[in-house]
Amino acid sequence: MAHLSEKIGYGFGDMSSSMFWKVFSYYLPFFYSNIFGLSLVDAGVLVLVTRIWDAVSDPMMGIIADRTQTRWGKYRPYLLFVAPLFSIAGILLFTTPDWSYGAKLIYANITYILMMTIYTAINVPYGAMLGVMTDDSQEKTVFSSFRMFFAYGGSFIALATWEPLVSWFRGMEQTVPQAWQHAMMVVAAACFVLFLLTFALTRERLKTVSSVSIGKDFRSLLSNHPWWLLIGAALCFNLFCTVRGATVAYYFADIIGFGQSLRCSLFGIDLSLFFYAGLFLSVGEVSNMVGVACTVPLARRFGKKSLFIGVNAVLMVLSICFFFIPVSPVGFWIMLLFQVLISMLTGVMSPLVWSMYADVSDYAELRYKTASTGLIFSSSSMAQKFGGAIGGAAVLWLLSACGYMPRSEEQLAGQALIAQPESALLCLRCLMSFIPAAVALIAILACHFYPLTTERMAEINQQLKETRL
Repeated sequence: MAHLSEKIGYGFGDMSSSMFWKVFSYYLPFFYSNIFGLSLVDAGVLVLVTRIWDAVSDPMMGIIADRTQTRWGKYRPYLLFVAPLFSIAGILLFTTPDWSYGAKLIYANITYILMMTIYTAINVPYGAMLGVMTDDSQEKTVFSSFRMFFAYGGSFIALATWEPLVSWFRGMEQTVPQAWQHAMMVVAAACFVLFLLTFALTRERLKTVSSVSIGKDFRSLLSNHPWWLLIGAALCFNLFCTVRGATVAYYFADIIGFGQSLRCSLFGIDLSLFFYAGLFLSVGEVSNMVGVACTVPLARRFGKKSLFIGVNAVLMVLSICFFFIPVSPVGFWIMLLFQVLISMLTGVMSPLVWSMYADVSDYAELRYKTASTGLIFSSSSMAQKFGGAIGGAAVLWLLSACGYMPRSEEQLAGQALIAQPESALLCLRCLMSFIPAAVALIAILACHFYPLTTERMAEINQQLKETRL
């Protein structure tokens, strides 16, 4: 059994990654269209193209990591040596040069591709570590739960502090672009330290060697039936999260409006809390953490496959109901309640998916006699990024098609209200409700045919223990 310190250390890695990833997913489309100055169409193409490249590069990194041999192990060295590049690339991504539109578009493409390439170089080996830190399927779920608990903790910190950080730097008489850049510098410094702690606190216990050719690894992967089904289900899950997350900043700017408050009376005292996108998102991250804490007992009680299907069914119902919540003081509280419930369920899903990938890796090792843990886990990152690419681009393109009008820097700084067309407002409401519900339904259909049940994994783990002796 691994020590608690190692589980916490492993969690620090995704805490770092998630701080960056959530800011990218939730604020980068808004940054490109309202601060950097790109058109919605160009920003959508940028998000799609760079994240597709990022997704395609994941298996390449998986293959490289599988064949790395050092005194620190296969995957841990990447946490040490790539961490500084990771932080620098994030700062460059949120830097707005005072150039012509064409030059800025080229800069945006270069820095986004650079960031996603470096993200792959550190995140794929980090994810693959789960397959070599323990050989126990239940302990992998525990490690995965620690990972996602800290991931959501990092996301909460990043999202709760992002807008206050930007406002703080704005109070120092900085321009809006400068304030966003300096806020990212703070986040990047924290991410660098967290990855160093992950390297220091974790260990690789299983010594696996990929003894087959790259071509055979790929052929085995492509014929891996559970892998295909899990890829489809995981892509839908990430698409669900990305569509909702990337819409929130727009939803609050144009559906909720600036300057809204949550009001209540407690013991005769009237209380008021500023209701803004960062609060909505950060409350979701705390709720995610609650969901993560429930994953291990729920997975033991219902099994991973049944839990996956059940959670998505409830997500579908809640998403549809979100459409009908009124935009009113009472409606704001109901929206926050639904955000808590939806986020608790997505919190259950995250470690569940990573643990299921570990099961797929064990299945592949037994059936195909190949230790392709990095390649298997890179596919999970690939699904995440494809979901992010499709979701982020779809939000921007749908808004553009529905006539959404971005704000200028002056309008954004002054929190100006814009009379958006009804078609754009309806699109925003659907992006928070019916569209995620449809994605959850597709995830249910994909997981229905997934064959690695609890009973099947018990058989696989027993056979692997015999072959590894």
